[in-house]
Amino acid sequence: MTTATDARTTPLHSFHAEHGGKFVEFAGWSMPMTYAWPTGGGGVHDEHKQTRTSGGFFDVSHMGRVYISGVGARRLCEKLVTRRVSDMTKGQCRYALMCNERGGIMDDVLVYRLDDDEFMIVCNAANRPKVVAHMQQVTSDHQLKAKIDDKTESTAMVAIQGPRVMEIVSKVSREVPTLKRYRFVEKNLMIMKLLVSRTGYTGEDGVEVILPAKAVGMAMKMLLKDAGSADAIVKPAGLGARDTLRMEAGMPLYGHELGEETNALATGLGFAMNLDKHEDERGEKFIGQDALLETQASGGPRQTLVGLFIEGKRTARQHMKLLKDGTEVGEITSGCTSPTLGRPIAMAYVDKEYAEPGTTLDVDLGRDKTTSAEVTKLPFYKAPKK
Repeated sequence: MTTATDARTTPLHSFHAEHGGKFVEFAGWSMPMTYAWPTGGGGVHDEHKQTRTSGGFFDVSHMGRVYISGVGARRLCEKLVTRRVSDMTKGQCRYALMCNERGGIMDDVLVYRLDDDEFMIVCNAANRPKVVAHMQQVTSDHQLKAKIDDKTESTAMVAIQGPRVMEIVSKVSREVPTLKRYRFVEKNLMIMKLLVSRTGYTGEDGVEVILPAKAVGMAMKMLLKDAGSADAIVKPAGLGARDTLRMEAGMPLYGHELGEETNALATGLGFAMNLDKHEDERGEKFIGQDALLETQASGGPRQTLVGLFIEGKRTARQHMKLLKDGTEVGEITSGCTSPTLGRPIAMAYVDKEYAEPGTTLDVDLGRDKTTSAEVTKLPFYKAPKK
């Protein structure tokens, strides 16, 4: 069994240790779950609040960064992901799903178009081996001229999220604060080449930065030189806060809301699927598209993803059953006590007839105990517009 002490370490491991990181093993990597900030505070609640009100810094180097290039790169990406990529412009990225032949979800990914025949796919850490193997298999099966280069180990990736983040970024770049959402730019900063995107997984404004692993020390000194001070605009945050932030923002997590047995149409991620993709000189059907079209034609999946407000103080946990008049009608996928809202929230798949906002259900807590839950629209939280 892998432990936090013998798992892979990211290029920011010493930074985490210096700032009070408390490590756990996650997907084979030693990652900070929370911090004990040297100036006092830290922990999930403080790190969550810091991100919502000012800025949080997250190490996401464990996520896969796989580059695809060559004359067959575009066709390969079209086959791999549910979004259309042929009409993407250079400097644009899109959230998409990667499906199996049954329409189940192999992973959720970000696709970056670097050039006409060059793309990058960012995938989840736990799924990287199977995603890379899948890419190689599809390339071989369709005899595509595409090179697959996994650069995860040679690069680092950080996310800086929060309403005041652009104050920091504007000190080192005029261009990045002008980027639209899901756009990116490649920058040369001294001896470093950075890829900076206006993306994130917290529901807040911010950026994600990919940089050479060897340049991390220099980058941290430039971007977060005051991270250890009590009044720092941006402070380090761990996996715990990243999870509560994404739940409030209604963002699905692989292994919870998403999985190989989860039909993509049940997720509410319709914006991330182009079911009208077809094979011509510019496009390709994606793997799993025909299965999803069949499901759609037959009335769609039986269940759909919803949000829940949970009564009381107890947090609902993954796999807890949802009941209506004693009959099972769904299952919890994620739950937490929302630091922003001050009450328990959850995400769940429920039978469609009980998915209307305002519907009351019961959560089976075990040992013959239940608590009430009210269906609500996702997300639970939206960042105020500036």
